[in-house]
Amino acid sequence: MKLASLKQGRDGALVVVSRDLSRCVPVPHIAHTLQAALDNWADTAPRLMRVYDLMNEGEVAGEKPFDPRECAAPLPRAYQWADGSAYVTHVELVRKARGADMPPSFWTDPLIYQGGSDSFIGPCDPVLAADEAWGIDFEGEVAVITDDVPMGTDAAHTEKHIKLLMLVNDVSLRNLIPAELAKGFGFFQSKPASSLSPVAVTPDELDQAWSGGKVHLPLHVWLNGERFGEPNAGEDMTFSFPQLIAHAAKTRALCAGSIIGSGTVSNKDGARGSACIAERRSLETIEHGAAKTPFLKFGDRIKIEMLDLDGCSIFGAIEQTVRHYGG
Repeated sequence: MKLASLKQGRDGALVVVSRDLSRCVPVPHIAHTLQAALDNWADTAPRLMRVYDLMNEGEVAGEKPFDPRECAAPLPRAYQWADGSAYVTHVELVRKARGADMPPSFWTDPLIYQGGSDSFIGPCDPVLAADEAWGIDFEGEVAVITDDVPMGTDAAHTEKHIKLLMLVNDVSLRNLIPAELAKGFGFFQSKPASSLSPVAVTPDELDQAWSGGKVHLPLHVWLNGERFGEPNAGEDMTFSFPQLIAHAAKTRALCAGSIIGSGTVSNKDGARGSACIAERRSLETIEHGAAKTPFLKFGDRIKIEMLDLDGCSIFGAIEQTVRHYGG
């Protein structure tokens, strides 16, 4: 099942989207918003699935063409955005480039930070920044949306709480990060609003690519129309989504609509390219002694997408342009 939120009010208007992403239909008789659907998922999911099945079998009354440009993020605002760093090889590489050792515990204890969840960017909305000197970067990620997860739920029992998956562009302002982290209190200004894919999908849409709590497909990233990377999201993922959720729920309950991110998708095999500029710059520094690839400039275009084994888009594409505040 594929769901999206068209731009309407603060929380969007829930629509069911056809498997081929060509059509959509509003479902206010089931739930006005995706959050409302998640709050009562046991009741709403079967009814939404019925609409989805009918759409894929033929026409449904009230359907219209699906346009990602009309989409807000699937959850325009969420109760929780906890972003992990599940690809520890990425962390190791970035630290190596700046001459820093990595604590052994990073391989056994997940890294997660709590990001701003009050405003996510739509898939085709611009990335806004006031200054290119901030080091504007994209980060291609996969994320899951959960239902209510009781506090203390262990990794063996968290996968059942994963209701939807989507893609993320976790925008980072790299040149603001060092000063913030030096204060010992974590990210804030350096992590502005992230953008989400046009649609969120149920795990069954991934078929065999969803296995072991990971998505075993390449994440395709383009910058200004040129291939930037296509790392496989299932390979080299040290911590699965069930493990990340269990880590987040160790000391708190997670409410329905919580979003858990994978962190930048990364592979040991550098030949597949990268899902963020910082990683490419780290590779350049290690190989050549200095980074060559610049961070994003105003006017740069980013595209992030994942395709199924038949080459069809699963989540739709995040397609954004970097712009200065005010236009």
